[in-house]
Amino acid sequence: MAVGRVFIVDDSAPFRTIARALLESGGYQVVGDAATGAEALTGVPETGPDIVLLDIALPDMDGFSVCRALHRTAPGVTVVFCSVRDAEHYGDAVELSSAAGFLPKSTLSAAALALLVARRAERR
Repeated sequence: MAVGRVFIVDDSAPFRTIARALLESGGYQVVGDAATGAEALTGVPETGPDIVLLDIALPDMDGFSVCRALHRTAPGVTVVFCSVRDAEHYGDAVELSSAAGFLPKSTLSAAALALLVARRAERR
């Protein structure tokens, strides 16, 4: 049984493949992916995920802009930022955004994603 529907946004095809495998092995259903912010803004409303795993550094726009736009077009979706950089690199931007939180790519797992999303739900 799937624990949630995820859409992955990252400009690295190898990372999208790895993230899909990690999340699916943990019970998530990956409903789509995108390499750019523009593709995400089209794909997320079309596929209706519960969670968007969103890279901050995209080739066409930054993840913070994508997050703001997604909360207008898909207000029920939970956004989780992901990056090769540490959260501290972005200062207060992650905390000030409407995202549920941040996962470093090096620690991505289905369990880590589930824990972050659960913590966000408890705060609401």
